[in-house]
Amino acid sequence: MRMHSRNAGPARTGKTTGLTQLGKTVEVIHRRRHPNSSGDIPVIYITVPPAATPKMIAMEFARFFDLPISTRSNITDIADAVCGVSTDAHVTLVAVDELHNPNTATRAGAEASDTLKYFSERIPATFVYAGISLERTGLLSGARGEQIAGRFGMVRTGPFGQNQQWTALIAALEDSLRLHRHRPGSLTRLDRYLHQRTHGMIGSLLWLIRSAAINAVLDGTEKITKKDLDAVDADFTSQSPRPPAT
Repeated sequence: MRMHSRNAGPARTGKTTGLTQLGKTVEVIHRRRHPNSSGDIPVIYITVPPAATPKMIAMEFARFFDLPISTRSNITDIADAVCGVSTDAHVTLVAVDELHNPNTATRAGAEASDTLKYFSERIPATFVYAGISLERTGLLSGARGEQIAGRFGMVRTGPFGQNQQWTALIAALEDSLRLHRHRPGSLTRLDRYLHQRTHGMIGSLLWLIRSAAINAVLDGTEKITKKDLDAVDADFTSQSPRPPAT
């Protein structure tokens, strides 16, 4: 029996980041457990297109595997090919992002939801969904929604508080920098300032630090200081009122 989970919350609170990091972790674990598994594809990652139809979702799976699928292929042929390759490649995790895109109030949106359910029944892997405020999209209401809600656990995301987790997140981002003159610990000492600039939103924090890092490379300073961060315009989200806690 496999457990499934949903990742829901406001925009820029780390849903996609968490989803991709989970995928990377599962990939590393699989390679360590199976050192001769170079041909395996343990993790699938797809993004649900806006106004997705069942065939569009099936095509997203096919594109991930780079399957030679003709646009004239019907959804049954595509689904069979995807499920067959998934089994042969020992897929253990299927990450589905932007789950809020299908409009379940329409027939196409409801059928797209059914298609994801079909894949979860055919592919012997754990499914993880991520989307914005899924409770408000209608995805979890009605007969179809009850089936989804009954199979998944909910992990809610939200802004970070100004605490040790926030400081640890900054430290992890700082450790990933490849700036030749940057002094380790410079950003963690600015944790309060960074929280004020970003409202604790991981998406806004990534925007701020990445922008400063790009500027540091372009101007040759190869380091990030508070002055450099001050020079970066905040993203739209961090300029908006603080999002409600979830």
